Amino acid sequence: MPPLSRIEADYLIETAYDPRAAAEAMAGEQSSGTFVPVPGETPELKERSAARIEALEIVDTVEAPSLPGAGHPKGEAPIRRARVTLSWPLDNLGPSLPNLMATVAGNLFELKQFSGLRLLDIRLPHAFADAYGGPKFGVAGTRRLAGVEGRPLIGTIVKPSVGFGPQETADLVELLAEGGIDFVKDDELQSDGPHCPFEERVRAVMRVVNDHADRTGRKVMFAFNITGELDQMRRRHDVVLQHGGTCVMASLNSVGLVGMVELGRFTELPIHAHRNGWGYLSRAPMLGWSYVAWQKIWRLAGADHMHVNGLSNKFSEADDSVIASARECLTPLFEDKPCIAMPVFSSGQSAKQAPGTYAALGSPDLIFAAGGGIMAHPDGPAAGVASLREAWEAAMASVPLADYARDHTALARALETYAV
Repeated sequence: MPPLSRIEADYLIETAYDPRAAAEAMAGEQSSGTFVPVPGETPELKERSAARIEALEIVDTVEAPSLPGAGHPKGEAPIRRARVTLSWPLDNLGPSLPNLMATVAGNLFELKQFSGLRLLDIRLPHAFADAYGGPKFGVAGTRRLAGVEGRPLIGTIVKPSVGFGPQETADLVELLAEGGIDFVKDDELQSDGPHCPFEERVRAVMRVVNDHADRTGRKVMFAFNITGELDQMRRRHDVVLQHGGTCVMASLNSVGLVGMVELGRFTELPIHAHRNGWGYLSRAPMLGWSYVAWQKIWRLAGADHMHVNGLSNKFSEADDSVIASARECLTPLFEDKPCIAMPVFSSGQSAKQAPGTYAALGSPDLIFAAGGGIMAHPDGPAAGVASLREAWEAAMASVPLADYARDHTALARALETYAV
């Protein structure tokens, strides 16, 4: 397949107007046109700069509009859904992720022609690979720093999410490290508050991590939440690096695209990208973004790890959507520059989800992060870590959990505890 010379985006639209006319309104709004003809929009200019409708397929008819505020033509008109592909010349914007966002997801969602509009996927010319670094570590670099090969990284989140001070956090990390944890992260709510100052937390936690590494040769990866303004993120990143840390975390919707691009450029550590707030972009099925499209932008910007939710999660996302998201993170963006990110399964995870996750994804290249699934184990966090290790051993050996649990107490107790 020849490389793309134009930017392409796929959408699901819902409209009571003629779907092609509605798609033309999209194309005009997001390129050379507006709601009325304007002087200067010559045929030559349109040929050079206008967005094109590359494909349009009507897929369904519905009885009522999905979203309020949409227009309706006079008389009776069916409300139809269609898949639309638009394309733009790269020369309209150049290889710029911020301006790409304005082009493929700008003044579209509020156009009155639509009672539903969702961005499903994007495909980009190679110029974007040349302009952006992508993940500096990805799967291979993360495994190297964590010292884990051939299986998922077993991880957890500091719980309670907030309330611990630096020493309490370090004490918990020490317990987890002794229990064999691979990866620990700050909760996204833990930042740099007076009760748990960032630098004090880094010093206390890394003292434990480094001592454990000196004794065992294994260094636990801790993702410190450096979310903040640009100068704060740079300063916090440098503190983590100075104390021997191996990961930083940023909340994508908080730092924004420019913040993430800048972090990706200066970081010397893997970036654990948290998607908190994702629901407001995705939960309405006829509005917003598909994760397939959304995660491509953050991978190009430099995300090494991407949250994808988890099977049987505590949120509203269906299992097939979770797996599709994880597969996309592991799917190369370009042949010569894969930009692969490690998917992070979290949200209500415990030992019981390991077999289904492995069977559906077909790869051990993931971080399996359990908060309550480790912390609430009846025999303590170390047993919680052991239960996840045992669950993944069973899953990768195609042994039913109940059978494996007969000789593995931590797993057996976890299956009893998290049965509901």
